[in-house]
Amino acid sequence: MTHEFPAKRSQHILVVDDSPELAMLMQELLAAHGYLVQLAYSAAEAEREIAGRPPDLILLDVQMPGKNGYDLCRELKDNPETRLIPIVMITGLTDRENRIRGIESGADEFLNKPIFPEELFARVKSLLRLKEFTDELDNAEAVLCTLGLSVEARDPYTEGHCERLSQYASELGAFLRMGADAILALKRGGYLHDLGKIAIPDEILKKGSDLTADEWSIMRQHPIIGERICQPLRSLRKVLPIIRHHHEHWDGSGYPDQLVGLEIPLLARTLQVVDVYDALRTARPYKAAQSHEQARETMLREAERGRWDRELVRAMFAMLTERRKAA
Repeated sequence: MTHEFPAKRSQHILVVDDSPELAMLMQELLAAHGYLVQLAYSAAEAEREIAGRPPDLILLDVQMPGKNGYDLCRELKDNPETRLIPIVMITGLTDRENRIRGIESGADEFLNKPIFPEELFARVKSLLRLKEFTDELDNAEAVLCTLGLSVEARDPYTEGHCERLSQYASELGAFLRMGADAILALKRGGYLHDLGKIAIPDEILKKGSDLTADEWSIMRQHPIIGERICQPLRSLRKVLPIIRHHHEHWDGSGYPDQLVGLEIPLLARTLQVVDVYDALRTARPYKAAQSHEQARETMLREAERGRWDRELVRAMFAMLTERRKAA
């Protein structure tokens, strides 16, 4: 019996050069090695190609009419959607100043003109291997996020909770002018914060708030379990404190580590306040849903008593007010 395996996907390379002769030469060389090659003769044309189909690698000329290669490279590396695409800068300029400029713009590698085929293939092969590893990490994150959603699916009363949390938390991060990495961690944290509940039995998970002491002991393990599941992925290192500490309380009465006040990481406190808000606004078998105003009164009252970070609670409701006005 023979087994058929799917053919490996041809890797897609975008060549951006205002010289048709050089661009077509590189296309011919790379196509002969099995790569799919798209050409663009300006930065504007390249942007359209990337928006339509993000490539696995970009070969980018430095000197082009209009926007030059440095500026395009910098914009692509500043954009979370494209910053992991490897970029090889192609230049006839060999002085140190231009090379430093290319490094500062985020280029991953350089090729000097005239281009030697052996050097071209070596650079391309090396960076595409790196891109494969990056894609594997993205796939692993996607699997974990799917597992997070599967935990949510075990309880019909929490439908949509992860998606709402991801959106609320990332919006609050942006409102607080956090950096792009922190906002991305909050977005991922929305899906992954309760991942550890995958190990909690249904009879405990669905019981609600009336748990025995032994059942609470089991339930309180889920942040530690979730952290352990995600720990091998270095790309999730900023998410780990969210997973472990989103049930800590400002007054130290939370779990699993009974952290107090500013000992609780900022990203965990940020996701925590939107988590509490969404829980208050959602109906459960043992409680009715609160209105926006009722949830506001409840959270501000509990924050004053030391339950939550008072400043973050106020910031969240300021953000929600702005959001309502914009709508």
